[in-house]
Amino acid sequence: MAQKKILITGVTRGLGFAMTKAFIEQGHHVAGAGRSKKQIAQLSAEFPDHAFSVADIADDASVERWKENVLDTVGVPDVVVNNAGVIHANAALWDVPPDEFSRVIDVNIKGVFHVIRQFCPPMIDNGGGVIVNFSSTWGRSVSAQVAPYCASKFAVEGLTKALAEDLPSSMTTVALNPGVIHTEMLESCFGAQAAQCMKPEEWVKAAVPKILGITQSDNGASLSV
Repeated sequence: MAQKKILITGVTRGLGFAMTKAFIEQGHHVAGAGRSKKQIAQLSAEFPDHAFSVADIADDASVERWKENVLDTVGVPDVVVNNAGVIHANAALWDVPPDEFSRVIDVNIKGVFHVIRQFCPPMIDNGGGVIVNFSSTWGRSVSAQVAPYCASKFAVEGLTKALAEDLPSSMTTVALNPGVIHTEMLESCFGAQAAQCMKPEEWVKAAVPKILGITQSDNGASLSV
């Protein structure tokens, strides 16, 4: 498979980190972002031929600066993976602090919008590409004590389907449910039971081929790993 330029948000941990390593191992070029300066520096040292930046996707100006850096150093991405996400502490909706609710919305919905807003135009001008917006099992079903997160991922599903209607035929976007994976976020919800779920290092064996296999016929689809 020809080398692709793959842009990933949330590369410093969990699924983003696992995807970064897997894409690089397969010969693709990764441009990644995360909020931790220390972890971005570690990634840059481990993978010096790739491009890692500190960026907060909840801040459109930060995403714009990241975009300019990516276009200058890497070029226009072929694939954008909107992976970064946060979750609040388990609580009934009325007990969720307003700042926690806002953070979930700012990262999980506005963050996806900011990345699309900044990177979609150059991708269109460059002839196309794929935008993968990470959804969740809780973007298609619900559980108690995670209402804000459910709302944010249901929004990702709707945003993706509407975006598919806006895009030219050279572009494809999908909502991708990664499944239930053992990450820090899952531990915050499931506690010790999270350790019984698949590890990210195993998950990428199916997830990376799934992402690389997305075609224009998938535009607007809700897919799962």
